[in-house]
Amino acid sequence: MAVLDHTEHAGHPDLGNVRKIAMWAFLGSECLFFGTLISTFLLYHNTTGDGPTAKEIFSIPFTSVSSFVLLMSSLTMVLAHHAAGRKDWRQMRVWLLATAGLGLVFLSGQAYEFTTFVHEGLTVTTSPFGSAFFVLTSFHGGHVAIGVLMLLATTFMSFGGKLHEGQGMNVELVGLYWHFVDIVWIVIFTVVYLLQV
Repeated sequence: MAVLDHTEHAGHPDLGNVRKIAMWAFLGSECLFFGTLISTFLLYHNTTGDGPTAKEIFSIPFTSVSSFVLLMSSLTMVLAHHAAGRKDWRQMRVWLLATAGLGLVFLSGQAYEFTTFVHEGLTVTTSPFGSAFFVLTSFHGGHVAIGVLMLLATTFMSFGGKLHEGQGMNVELVGLYWHFVDIVWIVIFTVVYLLQV
């Protein structure tokens, strides 16, 4: 019987590893996507036309605080992953919700910043710089929003007992995505904000 069980499973890869490889492949494709958007921004960052320049509108202190909030969410994500590894589901939920909350704070800061920029004359149609800036940062914001939804879905699925033993793997996969979003923001913050002022 044991031999039969072994042969039944021998031809099937571990589902957890397949999911992890799939996530890494997806993140690799996202690197290409964001690389293209960042390259486009670098191509057009000095093409401001009659619109405002980065030096005129960027508020590095505000964006630094917003960036710090997003980076702290990586810490809470690590704590959620460790709690899942210990099968401490309550703590896992607390840290997942904290991570989602920090993501929402970041998105609120981005919305405020976008509103301010529009009032100061920078829109998607103002100049190639404005287009490249808003497309890049909006796509990143969209990825953060998707990450927040993934965090909330994982949290609520854990309440219904729908994750069971695979819970740790689900948290790990969401964590990979979340850390990727944070790393991309470090690159965006450096290239788009810090190097432009």
